[in-house]
Amino acid sequence: MRIAVLALQGAFIEHEQMLNRLGVETFEVRQLADWQQPKDGLILPGGESTVQMRLLRELGLYEPIRMAVGSGLPVLGTCAGMILLSEGRLGTMDIRVRRNAYGRQLGSFHTVGTVEGIGSDIPMTFIRAPYIEEIIQGDQGSMPRCQPIATVGGHIVAARQGSQIATAFHPELDSDTRLHQMFIGQIRPH
Repeated sequence: MRIAVLALQGAFIEHEQMLNRLGVETFEVRQLADWQQPKDGLILPGGESTVQMRLLRELGLYEPIRMAVGSGLPVLGTCAGMILLSEGRLGTMDIRVRRNAYGRQLGSFHTVGTVEGIGSDIPMTFIRAPYIEEIIQGDQGSMPRCQPIATVGGHIVAARQGSQIATAFHPELDSDTRLHQMFIGQIRPH
């Protein structure tokens, strides 16, 4: 199994270290040639979503990543990565996100919460974190394809849609590997 890690900016090294601890091979995506390598999944790390979005477009990565994720490539997006997956950015998840919802750097915090399918004692580190304001309903009032899997303080901080998982917090900054295990558990290597 090989996981691509977007390495343009942000906390990508921590994701690589976490996946390596789990015995998963990773490679960094910094340019289009990197993206064209065989991969079984993708990590979109935390960082600055505006900078990451601009670089995705400038480097010609925006459309190939959007198409691959939209076609079912498993992805884990954390913090800025969650923003990238949302409506108005890559648009592969049916979510609207509030950026910097918990304020600036001083609004950063750590808590423990429940993530559906993992457990009730999951460490959650929030750094200038967003949250999901709304899960967008399907056409004609059908059930949404996106499902919340964690809330903190009444706000959705993690969701799952098909093979996409998005979190407002940074699981790569804590020693608990269960969220990454959930991500790799849904991957079917080629």
